[in-house]
Amino acid sequence: MSNVLLCHQLSKVYQQGEVKTVVLSDLNLTVEQGEIVAIVGSSGCGKSTFLHLAGALDKPSSGEVMINGVDIHQLSDKKRAQFRNQHIGFIYQFHHLMMEFSAEENVAMPLLIRGDKPKEALTQAQAMLTQVGLSERLKYRPSALSGGERQRVAIARALVTKPSLVLADEPTGNLDFDSAEQIYQLLRELNRSIKTSFVIVTHDLILAARLDRQLKIEHGQLTPLKNTLKESINANV
Repeated sequence: MSNVLLCHQLSKVYQQGEVKTVVLSDLNLTVEQGEIVAIVGSSGCGKSTFLHLAGALDKPSSGEVMINGVDIHQLSDKKRAQFRNQHIGFIYQFHHLMMEFSAEENVAMPLLIRGDKPKEALTQAQAMLTQVGLSERLKYRPSALSGGERQRVAIARALVTKPSLVLADEPTGNLDFDSAEQIYQLLRELNRSIKTSFVIVTHDLILAARLDRQLKIEHGQLTPLKNTLKESINANV
């Protein structure tokens, strides 16, 4: 397998006057093609900061983030935005859909941003929504969809560009048990069919224990967790 994501000695330090806050310190991570990795940790430990650095939304204080062999933080702002659009997908706890647009228009947006023709973008969006089980909801606006359906639209939007890597921040955190289970099954199915790698930040220990690998952010670094639910719970994360 080839490495999709490689983080090497990644650090993030915030400084206000003489006050220095170290959020991440020499963090290392390798994610292989098709792998689903869970990252857990207490609130404020740096999980979201890590996702922002891995997703080229923020710059590290030091260290490297390589995606498909490209050091994303050495790119210009314009090229980094283009790279992010083509190679990285994002899923959030709160779907962040545009309420004035339909499901298919929301999913088509990343394709339109990269310059695809509207008709082609909508065709691909419709196919992706069909793949996540929303073929009968194409024209619906988010306000007419359930929470689970909105998250399916968000997942379709993240995957419509066929990215190498999807970064998910609490993708089941705002859903009831049944909806969360459906989202897990969907992510697994898409992972197998598209071979996209996922890094999932979550407080959901049941979800984390079912993924390929479990890591914990603690003291600014990543450490492995045992791959059983019982031991993950006992880790008090």
